[in-house]
Amino acid sequence: MTAEAEGRAAAAKFREEHELGVQPLGDLIAIIEQTTGIDVAVLDAGPDEHGLTMRDPERDTTFIGVARGQHPMRQRSTLAHELGHIQFGDWADADAGNWSDRSPAEIRADAFARNLLLPVDGLRKLLGDRKQMTRSTLSVVVQRFLVSPAVAAIALHQAGYIDPATKVDWMDLSTPQLAVRFGWIDQYHALRADSNKQRAPQRLLARATKGYAEGVLSAQAIATLRGITVETVEAELREVGIVPVERPIAWADPAELPDVPVDWAALDADLTAPDDQEDPAAETETR
Repeated sequence: MTAEAEGRAAAAKFREEHELGVQPLGDLIAIIEQTTGIDVAVLDAGPDEHGLTMRDPERDTTFIGVARGQHPMRQRSTLAHELGHIQFGDWADADAGNWSDRSPAEIRADAFARNLLLPVDGLRKLLGDRKQMTRSTLSVVVQRFLVSPAVAAIALHQAGYIDPATKVDWMDLSTPQLAVRFGWIDQYHALRADSNKQRAPQRLLARATKGYAEGVLSAQAIATLRGITVETVEAELREVGIVPVERPIAWADPAELPDVPVDWAALDADLTAPDDQEDPAAETETR
């Protein structure tokens, strides 16, 4: 079986196991976290860094990090690509090699990502037996499944809707071009704004919020996790009625302090002792 076929089969299996059908996937981060238990974060990263997967074998935990930026379709593909590496256990060489000489593991993860985001059966369900394919059709597919024109063009070709020449032509188009031309640029701007925000793993943020409510974690810690101001965090928590409990400090209450016996006679003796009393040790040292 080729790497392409392996990726396609694994994507179909993932959708089937998690009852995702062949419909478009909405919030991909939430889907990954809810179906796999893997923590996902959107982070600040360099211009050439898109995503990474980290695994702690001792604790059997996995983490996906993806760069924030103004390319929502690419961010979704990166997330799906990293999930593909996890499905195949590509821990050693997930990012090995260069883009001009893609390894089988990278090709397989690419195939997994494309077919997870845009399954051919889902495409056929959307388009049916439509014969005439135009750029308007391409725009519908891109907008519905939230994939890049390149991913959509490959799927359309694999499903038999377009020929190789049309695939190559459409792969050069950009999402903003389609969004402007076919009237959904406002939606694209909303998607771009969302993909450009930091996002903390849901389970980690839930634990942090619980810690704040129990009075053991500050609002600043939550603000740092989310990449927003502490004032915004405090306002959001107040609005939904989450306030830290006040924990009384037991030792601060005088009534709770234990009785300590004091020898007042010894204190009086020390206070009435003459100040010029010679120190025997000092006298011995002088000699």
